[in-house]
Amino acid sequence: MEDQEWVNMFRTRAEDLQDEWTLYMDDSIQPKNAKPGFYEYLRGSFAQFLCSKCGRYWPSKRVMVVFHFSLDAASGRGSVKVRRFKQECRRCSAPRKENPKFGKENIDVMVEKLIEKIKFRCYNEKVGESSRASHFTGKVNGPHESAHCEACQLGICQQGT
Repeated sequence: MEDQEWVNMFRTRAEDLQDEWTLYMDDSIQPKNAKPGFYEYLRGSFAQFLCSKCGRYWPSKRVMVVFHFSLDAASGRGSVKVRRFKQECRRCSAPRKENPKFGKENIDVMVEKLIEKIKFRCYNEKVGESSRASHFTGKVNGPHESAHCEACQLGICQQGT
């Protein structure tokens, strides 16, 4: 399951941090509305979608992910909440919002950049930003469809206008 890939990649990369960190998925977090004590990091990446109603598959070059992270220095524990924004099938009537499927390499790129943000915000470490980019496979036909993009509907998609 993809959720476990996120957790495993984060756990591996977080080993270098001074404290114990936990990552979990949370579709209830709101972008640009982090709770007090939390920092926010917003990132886009390539992902694929599969309609659970009609079986249609489509790729998207910029699927948004929001991370809210916080360190409780007193307990030595940090937490990261992750929300991956969904898209709807453009062919179905009453479509469902489908979860994106990110490739392992793209999950790793996002987790690497998240760790950089944690080091900067929570440990005041000056780290050079990685130049690794998301890996794109396949072909995207047509423009980004804002009407079917959850991130566009919330005003945070960096592609939709």
